[in-house]
Amino acid sequence: MKNNEKTTLQQAIYYAKAPIIIALILTPVRYCLELFGLPENAIFIIGLLWLTLGFSIYLGIKIANHKQAFKILLLSLLIYSPISRIPVAILWWVDTKWEIGTHYGLYFDNFGQALLNHVIYGSLVQLIPGFLLGTLTIAIMRYRKTLTKNKPVENG
Repeated sequence: MKNNEKTTLQQAIYYAKAPIIIALILTPVRYCLELFGLPENAIFIIGLLWLTLGFSIYLGIKIANHKQAFKILLLSLLIYSPISRIPVAILWWVDTKWEIGTHYGLYFDNFGQALLNHVIYGSLVQLIPGFLLGTLTIAIMRYRKTLTKNKPVENG
């Protein structure tokens, strides 16, 4: 391996950094919007699943030509998803501790349940559609590349 070549894991970490930062900002923003009284259906589009789907499409486009594209996609999502879900579990704790009453405080009896469900189950809810959409994007990008390679040259 040359010094300037990154390993697959290093590439996955590189691609996951920006979405992680966005997610760490996005969840508290959504929480605050709910506190300000915006209805849940109005702030629904500001969510981690939508961010994950957008990230998967973007990443699929960026890495389609990489030899290890599918592995980079999967590793990036495996890094991003659980980290992006940690603020949700923390906001569950804040919401239940001070009885604030947002949707973040619903469903679980203790922090262990909230952590397990938000971080593990929530990650799967992001990972599965994200990986499928990213895989589809990579396939489309590769197919488009083969079409342009095989396109007959017009002499004019």
